[in-house]
This record gives sequence, structure tokens and C-alpha cells, in this order.
Amino acid sequence: MIDPVTLEVSRHRFSAIATEMGVVLRRTSLSPNIKERADCSAAVFTPEGEMLAQAEHIPVHLGAMPESVRACIDAFDPAPGAQYAVNDPFAGGTHLNDLTIVSPVYVGGDLVAWVGNRAHHADVGGEAPGSMPAHAVTVDQEGHRVPPTLAVAEGDWVEEFMVPFVETSRTPWERRGDLDAQMGANAVASRRLSTLVENVGVEEFRRVAAALLDYGERRMRASLATLPSGRYRFADHMEHGDRDIRLEVTVTIEEGALAADFTGTDPQVEANFNAVEAVTRSCLYYAVRVATDPTIPANGGCYRPITLRAPSGTLVNALPPAAVAAGNVETSQRIADVVLGALAQAAPDRVHAASQGTMNNVLIGNDVFAYYETVGGGQGARPHRDGQSGIHTGMTNTQNTPIEALHTHYPFRVTAYTLRRGSGGTGRYRGGDGIRREIVFGADATLSLMGERRRIPPWGLAGGGPGAVGEDWLHKVDGSTERLPAKCTIEVRSGDRLVVLTPGGGGWGSPP
Repeated sequence: MIDPVTLEVSRHRFSAIATEMGVVLRRTSLSPNIKERADCSAAVFTPEGEMLAQAEHIPVHLGAMPESVRACIDAFDPAPGAQYAVNDPFAGGTHLNDLTIVSPVYVGGDLVAWVGNRAHHADVGGEAPGSMPAHAVTVDQEGHRVPPTLAVAEGDWVEEFMVPFVETSRTPWERRGDLDAQMGANAVASRRLSTLVENVGVEEFRRVAAALLDYGERRMRASLATLPSGRYRFADHMEHGDRDIRLEVTVTIEEGALAADFTGTDPQVEANFNAVEAVTRSCLYYAVRVATDPTIPANGGCYRPITLRAPSGTLVNALPPAAVAAGNVETSQRIADVVLGALAQAAPDRVHAASQGTMNNVLIGNDVFAYYETVGGGQGARPHRDGQSGIHTGMTNTQNTPIEALHTHYPFRVTAYTLRRGSGGTGRYRGGDGIRREIVFGADATLSLMGERRRIPPWGLAGGGPGAVGEDWLHKVDGSTERLPAKCTIEVRSGDRLVVLTPGGGGWGSPP
């Protein structure tokens, strides 16, 4: 048995290492996407790849990172000083932009842990700047794939990894800077963890780590046991042009355990919003944490009572060579929506109405720059208060690129950035409002948009009204105006103006 004080102090010490890893990554990175937007995550893992602690970063990253660690464990006999990289969605990754680098931590010849960070690289090649071409139907159209690969040996980059990854990108100098930041962040975390283990001893560290994971499991089982046993179904849809692509889940809660079955979800599509199983697992973990106790330690132990069935070849467990870039950023939001919709039936006092349900991805670039941003929107109203306005919700937790930084790095300007008043759903508690963002291009470029909730609005709960759908408009320099599809890759000219109106959140409760 570990006494409660030791357990709590240890939990925070492990989390602090992950947090510092993320701080180092942001402060030393080169791209605004990581430095300013914080599109990155960090965590500490056991020797077997189970998550021991995480920083409060991005849910869609963190729930999937154990798959990256396990893929590297399966592929290599780890060595001190080595670091391994992976972004292959079908071998431990999620989509190609998210490169994960993991490092084994040794003390006295014993493998005691792994540390790892995941960062979204703004361009990794592919058929459009930003590596999310809307027309992609295979993953190879989206950029450079990295299966589990030795990336760092004896403190320096392995050329067989570094050269193709950097040279494939339209912004190779930026990729090199961000890679150096990822390597340095892992090195700092390895030193911190090694010092901690040396101070307490390897066996004591292992004993405390095992106890912390068991504690997370007990807390999650206890919280699930407070929910009524039963089977809860919910369905929602993705937008594929004029077609609706169905996602369906059945959540079964029984005796302190939860199982989610996505049977009934439509097959994968010839588009880029297929999701791999690691993404679906991330969404499930996130939604369960929303509906249970937020004070439960976020580690692998708390996920032991949760099981997933995602049929192969469906939208939530796509098979190669499917394109998956938007599966990580858009389908993830809908997967979370359907699980939350089911859990709202079991925990109506804990689950909010649907939030904006999209990340509103905007990608702009040409042969010399690549810009990536996700735009916030409305949060769904909660059972006891209004939803928040103009924030990131669901599977993302990034910041925005400050306009000053954006104007410094890219050839365009933001001319409007305001809340979209009245876009939240009505109800006893109103949904949060979306955002209006306008960009004027200062150079010819390729624009890619990846959005959702442009036809199907975010739903309300308990009689609340839906949030407003999003809209995307292009005002051309020739005076014409065009409403853009939710998912598109087009050419824009200097002087054109893009207007993005993001969705509002659904309302909660019948209006008074």
C-alpha cells in the first residue's frame, strides 16, 4: 500500500515533468503553430507503454499517444540515448502532420519509463500546402509517412529519418527547428525523470507508479458505478457534400465498467475524414472523462474499465490506404459528440449540449510558407450555465495565433476577429457564440478548408435549441462573392478576402 500523501505528491511530480516537457517544446520551437498555438502534447509512460501522467494538452493527441509508444516498443529493442519517431496513422499515428517522438528512460541500466511528445508540423509534403488536401482519397496524397523509425542515436539525428522528413516539406527550415525542439523536450524530461528515480530508487518508483495506475482504475470504476446501468444509443452525421455519413454508438454501462460499440457506423469513404482506431479511442476516453469525475487522475489506469469496439473498415476504424487528415481534426469531434449524446442519457446533469463540433481548419500556403490554424466556436450549454463563446472545445485545446505573430510570419492580414453574436442555441441556458474571422490575402496562395456543421447544426439537450451552422465565404478581388464548401482546396489571389463564421453551441433546457 502507498499512503495517500505519497500518491498525491507523486502524481503531481510526474505531471510536472510532462508539463515542463511541453513548455520546453513550445519555447524552443520555430513554427507559430507550435510556439503560439500550442498544437502539441506531452506525456510520461511506463516501460510497457501505459500512460503514467500527462500535461493538460490536447485530448485527441493524448488518448492516442500510447499507441505510438507501443508501436515503437514492438518495432525496436530500445537503447539508452535513442529517440524514435512515428506519424504513420496505421502504425501508431493519427494523421501525418502529428509527429510523435518518444524516448526510453534508463536508470542504472534499467528501463524505467518512456517520455514522449507529439507536435503538429504545419507541412509534411503532400498535394497541397498544409498537407490536408480536400481531394485526397489515399494517405500518400497527404504527405510523408514515418513508420516507427530510429530518429535520434547518441544525441544526434539519424540522417535516414531527418533528410526525407525535412526535404519533403515546403518549409524545411521550420521542420528542422521544430524537430530540434521535440528532441530537446524529450531530453529535458528524461533528465528530470532520471533524477527523480535515482532519488527514490528504481523499485520504489515502480511501486508508486503501479499504485498510481491502480488508483486511477479504482476511481474510474467507482465513478462509473454511480451511473445507472443500461445501454444507451446515439447517432449523428458527418457532412460529405450533400450526403450524410452516419456515426452510431451503443454505450453499455454495467458494474463499474463501460463499453462503446460503434456497430452501425457507415463504411470508410473516399475522402480524407476517415479516422483510425487510435483517434476513436481518444474520443471515447475524453467523453467518458466529461461524464464522470474530472478529478480522476488522467492515466492509463483510469481507462482500464473502458472498452471499445470499432468495426474495421468503417469511418471510425479506417483501413489503409485511406486518407485520414481530417479524421483526426473533424471526425474526432463528431465521435466525441455521439459518445456524449449517449452518455447524456445516463448522466443528464453532467453532459453539455453539442459544442461547435468542428475545428474549422484553415490552411494557407504556397512554395515558401505554410500556415495552419483552427478557429474556435461556441461551447454547448451546460446543465447549470450557459456555454462559453469563442473557444476551442471537444478534442482540441489549442490557443489562437496572435494577430501580431501572424502578421509577422505570413503574407496576409486579419481584418476582423469578433464573436458571432446570436449564433448560440436558445434554451434555459444558451449555447456559446461562434467566431467571425476575416483574412485578406497579400499573395497568391492555395487555401484549404476543413470544416463541419455547415449543414447539420450542433444539437441542443433537454429541449434546448440547436446552434447556428458555420459558413465560409470568399470575397474575390474582382468583386464576386462565393460561399465555399465545408471541405475544399482552391487557389486564391492577392486581395481576395476569406470570411469564416464558426458554429455556435447548442442550448440546454426549454426556454423559460
